[in-house]
Amino acid sequence: MAPRQLNDEIAFAKIELKRKGVQVGVAAAFFAVALLFLALLVVGLIVAAIMGLATIMPAWLAALLVSAAFLLIALVGGLVGLARFKKAMPLMPEETIRGIRHDIGVAREGSAFNPAILDPESPEAKAAKAAKAEAAAKAKAEKEAKAARHDQEFPHASEPELVRRLSQRRHHLTEVRDELGTELDVKTQARYVLAAAQVKAREGQVLAQRGMDEAGQRFAALSASTDLPRRWKPLTAFVAAGTVLVVLLRRLLRAN
Repeated sequence: MAPRQLNDEIAFAKIELKRKGVQVGVAAAFFAVALLFLALLVVGLIVAAIMGLATIMPAWLAALLVSAAFLLIALVGGLVGLARFKKAMPLMPEETIRGIRHDIGVAREGSAFNPAILDPESPEAKAAKAAKAEAAAKAKAEKEAKAARHDQEFPHASEPELVRRLSQRRHHLTEVRDELGTELDVKTQARYVLAAAQVKAREGQVLAQRGMDEAGQRFAALSASTDLPRRWKPLTAFVAAGTVLVVLLRRLLRAN
C-alpha cells in the first residue's frame, strides 16, 4: 500500500504544480503587458522631448538631435562593452580546464590514463565520446522502459480519483493506528494486573512467614514453660479427636 500511496502523492503534486504553473503563466502575461506599456511610455517621453525642442527649432531638426543623442549613447556603451569583452577573452579557461580533466583522469585511472582523449579531434577522444553516447542511449532506454512499466503498474488517475484514494488510505491508516492503540492499552492493563498480583503474592508470603515465625516463637515459649508435662495429655486428646473427625469427613464425602 505504501508504494501506491507514494505514487498517488507524487501524481497529485504534479497536478498541483501544473495548476500553479498556469497561474504563474497568467501572471507573466500581465507582466509582459505592463512592460509593453512601459516601453510605450518611454516612446511617448521621447516624442514629448522632440515636440518640446520643436518649439524652438524645426521639428525635423529636433528629432534629428534626439536621435543623434541616442546614437551617441549607444556608440559609447557599445565601445565600452566591446573593450571589456575583448579584455575578458577567452571566456573559458581552456588550459585550466584541460589540466583539471587531466588530474581527474590520472586520479581515476592512474598510469592507464591516456591524455590524448583530452584532444577533441583525436581518435581516442572520438571513441570515448562514442562510448559515452552509447552508454547514455542505453541508460535512456532503460529509463524509458522503467517509466513504461511504472505507467503500466500505476496508471494515470484524475485529480478527483487521487483525492478519493488518498482519503481512503488515510482513513485506513487511522483505523490501524487506533486498533494498535487499543491493543497497547490491553497489554498495559494486563501488565498492571500481573504486577498487582505479584505484589499481593509477595505480601501473602511475608504474612505467612511472619505467622510461621510467631508460631515457632509460641511453640518455643510453650516448650520452655515448666507446666508442659501437665498439658501434653489434653493436647494429645485434641489431636486424636481432630484425626477422627477428618477420617469421618473423608468417609462421608466418599459415600456421597
